[in-house]
Amino acid sequence: MTAALQAEGFGVLSDIDVAAALKKKINKDIPPYRILGACNPPLADRAIGMDPSIGLLLPCNVLVRQDGSGAVHVEFMDPDAVLKLVEAPGIDTLAHDVRQRLERVMAAL
Repeated sequence: MTAALQAEGFGVLSDIDVAAALKKKINKDIPPYRILGACNPPLADRAIGMDPSIGLLLPCNVLVRQDGSGAVHVEFMDPDAVLKLVEAPGIDTLAHDVRQRLERVMAAL
């Protein structure tokens, strides 16, 4: 996953192991469930330049989880939908660029 993200210029800023947190906090076992905070620095810089408050919507969340049958699922937040919350000129073009990159990451998996 991280290699596919890196191929599109994304790094992983955060790696939240939800399964481990639930086990530690409430002693509940769930299948592997991780949320990766992916960031493409040039794109993040453009977004912050358009609206400094956009950081509330960053980074791009990538969910990697295993279901009860053992199948692994990878899901991405939809930057087109999320960035529509921001009313800044050019944000739709930026969101589309991010979405295309994430779709290429998904295709590479």
